[in-house]
Amino acid sequence: MPRPENPHLIDTFGRVATDLRVSLTDRCNLRCTYCMPAEGLDWMPGEQVLTDDELLRLMRIAVEMLGVTDIRLTGGEPLLRPGLEDLVKRITALSPRPRLSMTTNGIGLARRAAGLAEAGLNRINVSLDTVDPNLFKTITRRDRLSHVVAGLAAARDAGMSPVKVNAVLIRGLNETEAVPLLRFCLDEGYHLRFIEQMPLDAQHGWNRGEMITAAEILEMLGTAFSLTPFPAERGGAPAERWLVDGGPGDVGVIASVTRPFCSACERTRLTADGAVRSCLFSNDETDLRSLVRAGASDDEVADAWRATMWGKLAGHEINDAGFAQPIRPMSAIGG
Repeated sequence: MPRPENPHLIDTFGRVATDLRVSLTDRCNLRCTYCMPAEGLDWMPGEQVLTDDELLRLMRIAVEMLGVTDIRLTGGEPLLRPGLEDLVKRITALSPRPRLSMTTNGIGLARRAAGLAEAGLNRINVSLDTVDPNLFKTITRRDRLSHVVAGLAAARDAGMSPVKVNAVLIRGLNETEAVPLLRFCLDEGYHLRFIEQMPLDAQHGWNRGEMITAAEILEMLGTAFSLTPFPAERGGAPAERWLVDGGPGDVGVIASVTRPFCSACERTRLTADGAVRSCLFSNDETDLRSLVRAGASDDEVADAWRATMWGKLAGHEINDAGFAQPIRPMSAIGG
């Protein structure tokens, strides 16, 4: 099917990508057991990573020419990107101004949240899989729970709203944490989102049997809370939401594996080394860095990006027999 003359990031299934996920680095200062080995990974050489100017150019093209309205900064751990506050300021100076958010593990956020908010960061998601210090150390191989808790509070105090918490539950590891995590978030005013574990680990050791499903998560929460469907339309949001004990607090579950929401996907992704991906689970990507460094025009870069998204598959195919886990791990792709 020939692609119609449409400047936006459309695909053959009628979806339009308006949400850009940008990985700033593949490096991370935690070693979560379900994400990477204890010794870490072979990180990208510095010369392969996009410079600030290259990043800004690609984000400008996305906003000005491709219809992107939302940008989320990810990693690895985006707080490890040098000069992050200045980069945020430059992104929010784009016109039209995109809504800007970031996903982080929260290490170091306490001392930087105010500066990031002042630079223009609107929202933040913090990954946190337990509120038990010993279990946090087991999962992340680092004794840093107090740093994450302080970072969450600093983001809230800096006026970022809503502050969201992302949690992954693994069978035999932290499945008992569903209720304590929700109690913590309700008490502190954070919005909790449980995410089904996805096959994106560097070890390629994902086991469906270890994944706690959305149905199981809701059953666990139902032992302590009354959950009712959230009244607002979900739209393209990845999380299904429920009011907790009648509200106003709520909880969400992102069931990427058991209840895929691919038909409503609005995302396009840019890796730290400048590859654009149409799907988190894609094994195909387009190298925009080489185009940029070879002197390609904005129109040429935009056309390559449009072509990539036009070829987007209907879904991630995790539940199909022929599914192949992406070669890149989550830390290299960016969430």
